[in-house]
Amino acid sequence: MKLYYLPGACSLADHIVLEWIGQPYTTHRVAREELGSADYLKINPSGVVPALQEPDGWVLTENAAILNYLADKFPLAGLGGEGARGRAEVNRWLAYINSDLHPMYRPVFRPERFIDGEEAQDALRCRAIERLRGYYQRLDAQLEGRDWLTGTRSFADPYLYVVLRWAMGRGVDLSELHNLARFHQRMQDDAGVKSALQQEGL
Repeated sequence: MKLYYLPGACSLADHIVLEWIGQPYTTHRVAREELGSADYLKINPSGVVPALQEPDGWVLTENAAILNYLADKFPLAGLGGEGARGRAEVNRWLAYINSDLHPMYRPVFRPERFIDGEEAQDALRCRAIERLRGYYQRLDAQLEGRDWLTGTRSFADPYLYVVLRWAMGRGVDLSELHNLARFHQRMQDDAGVKSALQQEGL
């Protein structure tokens, strides 16, 4: 398996899961300017990361699909939840992060895609950062009494870790969200997380 990634992007979640699984894999670091190149668009026509390529040439894109695929391909890693309800709970929180929280970062990272003018872009960025706290409050509440989002470690947890890194880097107010702080430290101390961060130069 080969993972195409951009350092610190949402592909870091897949990178951590590959480390947790403990099976052989390789990586290809995609430079930002490479995303729109003809060669990379053959891998992922959307021009984004992640992409996961199997030895037979088959390529899977979209984070949620890759994380579910890895859980199914390597069930002994125990990252997909137990039974139908367990998987549904993992996907509930994966979907919340992927579909609700993650898109809120688009105006934070690239406000010029939404509005013209530096002053208006700054205002949009600040408003998005303010609104993001509400998403993290819900995640903090979910972690009350739990070490992991669904009670046991799953493929949703690395994605939460990624968006926590973004929040800390962009000044999102995480004050008093003690469960998230505890979760972040647990991930920081994890050997697989450390390995993925080191490989990505983070």
